[in-house]
Amino acid sequence: MTRQITCDADVAEGAAWLAAREPRFAAALAQTGPLPLRLAPDGFAALFNKIVSQQVSVASARAIWGRVAAAGLITPQAIVSASDDELRSVGLSRPKLKYARALAEADIDFVALRAASDADVIATLTAVSGIGVWTAQVYAMFNLGRPDLFAPGDLALQEAVRVLWNLPDRPTPKELEARARDWSPWRAVAARLLFTYYRVIKEREGIT
Repeated sequence: MTRQITCDADVAEGAAWLAAREPRFAAALAQTGPLPLRLAPDGFAALFNKIVSQQVSVASARAIWGRVAAAGLITPQAIVSASDDELRSVGLSRPKLKYARALAEADIDFVALRAASDADVIATLTAVSGIGVWTAQVYAMFNLGRPDLFAPGDLALQEAVRVLWNLPDRPTPKELEARARDWSPWRAVAARLLFTYYRVIKEREGIT
């Protein structure tokens, strides 16, 4: 692993590179303005939060995580020690209760993960029950600052590309993965740009 995204200047550098390479990105940036850093702390709690957020609305995810955090269930030791009833009481479904325990028992070395290759990060995380490729990619992009990862299975990214490229349909994950190869070594900044552009699209639709 070489560099990481650590500050706004890194994101701006990647955005400028993408805009120079792809006119559509330049047009999108004109609408989005400067891109957000979107860098959060890494570790057990950060990854557990992503599991909690899977397949629920943003509002529901925040509410459940608020109860999880208030109960102090944000360390492997706390999860292992908690009863099923305690985990259910904060809003964890039966599958997510199982995933929480799997993550707690996986004994991931989160510090070592910072220096691991992108492939090793994805492999380590997806070996845990309940963590799919999308979750691992998003964690690597936004918690580890990896500059050249992407999440082609994300529906918002697919829709943003469909609109920006004026495609008849959303690209499939495989099609989007292939398209994103042209955005290396700044694919994670391309993701930031497309996520931000997606919000622009949604706001525009809300106005009209």
